[in-house]
Amino acid sequence: MPRAIRGVLVRCDPSIKALILKIDSARHDIVIEELDDTHLVIDQKQVQAVKNELNRLLSKNIYNPFEEQ
Repeated sequence: MPRAIRGVLVRCDPSIKALILKIDSARHDIVIEELDDTHLVIDQKQVQAVKNELNRLLSKNIYNPFEEQ
């Protein structure tokens, strides 16, 4: 019998999509379906985990001149 999974449609830039796919490559429980270059369906239960991990990854790329002192 088929089972349904609740998903959330995510619209994002291709670069953010690549990061989400990278996160999913380690866990394999986030992405339900890749629709096109800017749309994904992800598991509803994993939305907050994806947000947290994206914030962590993106914070590495922020330049803060006050950290150098």
